Parts: sequence; structure tokens; C-alpha cells
Amino acid sequence: MPRAIEKEVIVPASLAEVWDAWATVQGVATFLGPKARIELAIGGPYEIYFDPDAPPGSQGSEGCKVLSYLPQQMLSFDWNAPPQFPNVRKERTWLVILLEELGERRVNVKLTHLGWRDGEEWDEVFRYFTRAWGTVLARLEHRFSTSPIDWNDPYRPPSVTPAQE
Repeated sequence: MPRAIEKEVIVPASLAEVWDAWATVQGVATFLGPKARIELAIGGPYEIYFDPDAPPGSQGSEGCKVLSYLPQQMLSFDWNAPPQFPNVRKERTWLVILLEELGERRVNVKLTHLGWRDGEEWDEVFRYFTRAWGTVLARLEHRFSTSPIDWNDPYRPPSVTPAQE
């Protein structure tokens, strides 16, 4: 079986709210990144700007696109590595986000990150995202259980240090 990163979290929100968190610019800004460009259409941009003040090409997931979606069920998009991994950043992996309503205001979010290749830098990026997606899903849960993320002082799960993000 191909290598994959799989993470899950149960979020205290409605299915529509969780869908909007992943599928809209406004929603993404509450947990994933401070700025974004998203067009929910096959081939539309799915760009999250983690560092909007960085030079173009180093701001985030620039150039990434929506691959497929089923409203309030599944969203997939391609993804790139952070700028500190220049060789892997030129390539694309992809993510699949699955949403399952478990009951009133309880949604299971399953994130699967696929498309990994072999090599030392690929292994580093795999380790990086194994940690990073845990932080992202913790922030998603925090966004609904406590408050949207304040990007001037972002929430860090207790088990994550700033260097691990």
C-alpha cells in the first residue's frame, strides 16, 4: 500500500459549518491559514497563504488546485511542500478530506495525505506533515470548541511546540 498520512478529529459543529471551514476563504481563515484563495470548482485554486508577507512563491500553497468534491462529504486538492523543501515543493501531493456527520453537532473529519515519493527530502516532508496535519486538525477542533484562530498568537496544541508546526 502506498505511504499515506491519516489523521482524524471529531469536531463539535454542524456538517455545513465544517464543510464551510474547509471549502471557503472565510472558513479557512478561522483555522488553517490567515489568507486564502479558494474557488470551489474542479481545477479552481485551493491556495492557503500561511505567510502572506513572504515573496510570491513562498507564501503557502500557491498553485494548488481543487481536484474533486462532493458537497458536505469530500474535498480533495493537490498540495505542495513548504519553501524550505525546494525539491519536493516543485512536485505535488494531494489531500482528501472526508466528513461524516455523527450526530447533532458532531462531525468526524478524516484527512488523508497521499502521493509520497521516495528520497531523503520526501521523508523529511512526510515527517513535517505528519506533525503539521495534527496541528491543523487540533486547530479545527479548537475553532469550533473555543474560538477561531488568532493568527497573531495562533493556538498550539499542548503536545506541539512552535518548531514542530
